Amino acid sequence: MCGIVGYLDTSRGSRPIGTTLLAMLTALDRRVPDSAGVAVWGEGVDGFTVRVALPDGDELAAHGTRVVRRARELARVSGVVAHGPLLTFDIGKVDAHELVAALERDGAAEVVSLGHRLAIVKQVGAPRNLDTEFGIGKLAGSHGLGHTRLSTESRVDLSHSQPFWAHGTPDLAVVHNGHITNYHRLRRRYEQDGVRFYTENDSEVIGVYLGRKLAAGATLHEAMRDSVRELDGSFSYLAATGDTFGFAKDPYCLKPLIVAETPDAVAIANEEIALHAVLGNGYRAREAGAAEVATWTTPPARGRQKRRAA
Repeated sequence: MCGIVGYLDTSRGSRPIGTTLLAMLTALDRRVPDSAGVAVWGEGVDGFTVRVALPDGDELAAHGTRVVRRARELARVSGVVAHGPLLTFDIGKVDAHELVAALERDGAAEVVSLGHRLAIVKQVGAPRNLDTEFGIGKLAGSHGLGHTRLSTESRVDLSHSQPFWAHGTPDLAVVHNGHITNYHRLRRRYEQDGVRFYTENDSEVIGVYLGRKLAAGATLHEAMRDSVRELDGSFSYLAATGDTFGFAKDPYCLKPLIVAETPDAVAIANEEIALHAVLGNGYRAREAGAAEVATWTTPPARGRQKRRAA
């Protein structure tokens, strides 16, 4: 039973998004977290911000040097920072698929997130450790997602923790609670098309599904709307790109999802205690309905616009 949270700041930066997500996740940490993570969409760079998980072992520094060298063969690299097994840097304009292939060649690393605005930080352990280890409370941005995990099937490690970046699709990330029961069928179909899967976690297929829909020309709202019909199981999930944020809920309404909108924010979680942690008492919350999909977009310099499925 995982905890998922999402927050869209409509007050133009009244508080760091990292602080908000951390407060929401901490409110859910009684779910006995095996791992926790956040995805934050910040101001953006003129290329990509890349976060890479390096292999465990005594040669961590050597792996990091190799990854940075491969990146520099493609474009200018700056802002290299290492936090344990996570390596972060900015890179100039480059083909995303070519970059990922180069960095992950020979199993040298796994790209955890890549985007003009997206940064994912995750680890094994409780949500509070994210701030202790990575200082996520200082992260600024317009919107973000968070996840605290209780593993029921797949193993517990950084790769299997969430949020999941939709590999190959810059700026797209997902957090999920529930089960996708047609996961194996979808995975076999996608693997036949050459898609690589990084985990045995059924949640990973959601990002793959959405990414393929976006590549075919769909909006995120349209892709999420279709997912409610084409993904089987009991689930609630949140997804976002650089300018769109939303949720989808299964047709059986089996997994809870609580939504609150105020003049300053849209906050979503699968327990209201997480909303109360950041909104206080001045809000009204509702339970998302069966098969409901909603997205909010953030057009530059024109405020937020809400769009909801019929």
